[in-house]
Amino acid sequence: MNTYEFMTHSDEETKTLASRLARQLKPGDVITLEGDLGAGKTTFTKGLANGLNISRTVNSPTFTIVKEYDGDIPLYHMDVYRLEESEEDIGFDEYFHGDGVSVVEWPSFIHEFLPAERLDIQILYVSENERKIILKPANEHFDHVCKELLS
Repeated sequence: MNTYEFMTHSDEETKTLASRLARQLKPGDVITLEGDLGAGKTTFTKGLANGLNISRTVNSPTFTIVKEYDGDIPLYHMDVYRLEESEEDIGFDEYFHGDGVSVVEWPSFIHEFLPAERLDIQILYVSENERKIILKPANEHFDHVCKELLS
């Protein structure tokens, strides 16, 4: 599959890119977000929520593992950082194959539970306001979605 790269120069540009992506998603889609602390994973998720017409404030689910938001399509926002040393399955399949879009921060900690068909996103800190966002689609659906973002 192809890899797609985008540069954003503000939180608002990052949110706008994510919002455009969200409008092409469908129930059962899984997106993973990798990036250092402060890189913009939650900012990106806020943009996804905006694109899904979610009105609630989105923040990191660090202490609850999963936060659920209702919108045009439900959003399941997961921060699995605390599961690094755990082999516990907290019902990921119900989310990944459910009626919403799943966003997983720190996916390497639950790699064995992730579906093969997903969109992997890496967010790299370039400077205080700039981010390099790399999209790696794992199937044709997400490759098409990424191509649409380029247009």
